[in-house]
Amino acid sequence: MKADLIAPCGMNCNLCYARIRPRNKCLGCRAPDDGKHHSCSKCKIIVCEKRTENGWQTCAPCDTLCKRIKHLDERYRTKFHMSMLENLSTIRDHGMEIFLQQQEEKYRCSVCGETLSVHRPYCLSCKTPAW
Repeated sequence: MKADLIAPCGMNCNLCYARIRPRNKCLGCRAPDDGKHHSCSKCKIIVCEKRTENGWQTCAPCDTLCKRIKHLDERYRTKFHMSMLENLSTIRDHGMEIFLQQQEEKYRCSVCGETLSVHRPYCLSCKTPAW
């Protein structure tokens, strides 16, 4: 997994269905606008002044996470069993390398070994249930 595919909000674009689907792959939230999914190019978190002024790649160092991230976290925990806040906390407390290692283990299909998408409840390759 690539660190440059971790969105400012803590979303792991390596696991996003728009990124790993067979066609029309998104380049990730931090890619130039012409390569992003339409929802990513309109994201207010990406253009956060506090993050950009401090040169942070993610919002992990921020001591006052905004309501947008908290709302996104709630939606992702409910629908996709993934927490942006946990992701950002792991990045802040243990670093990007450890976070990526944990993500690779957590989102690897137990049957075929392919990367799982957080947006699908099954492996895209072998259809094994993911959760």
